[in-house]
Amino acid sequence: MTSVTLFCWLAWLVVLFYMNPDEGGVVGFTMFYLSLFLALIGTFSLLGFFIRVWFSKETFIFRHLGVATRQSLWFSILLIVTLMFQGGGMLKWWSALLLVLFLVLMEFFFITRKVARY
Repeated sequence: MTSVTLFCWLAWLVVLFYMNPDEGGVVGFTMFYLSLFLALIGTFSLLGFFIRVWFSKETFIFRHLGVATRQSLWFSILLIVTLMFQGGGMLKWWSALLLVLFLVLMEFFFITRKVARY
C-alpha cells in the first residue's frame, strides 16, 4: 500500500508540473483530480491505520485496515469535491456543510449496520 501511495503521489507531481491546464483539457483535469484522490486515500489510510494500531490493545491489528480505508475514502472525497467546487467557483459554506453532513451520515450508516458473521 505504501509503494502504491508513493506512486500516486509521483503521478500527481508529474501531472502538476508537466501538464499545461490550458492544453490538457478534460483529460488533464481528470488525471490531476484522480491521481490526487488516490494519493490522498493511500496517505490517509496508512496514517489512520498506524494511529489505530498505536493506540489499540487488539492483537489482530489488520482489523483496523478496513475502517481506516473507509474513513480515508470519505475524507478524500471531501477534499477533492471541495477543490472541484472551489475551482468551479461554486464553493459556498452551505454546500460544504451539506457535503460534510452527507459524508458523516454515510459513516454513521457503516458504523451502525449489522454485519452477518458466518
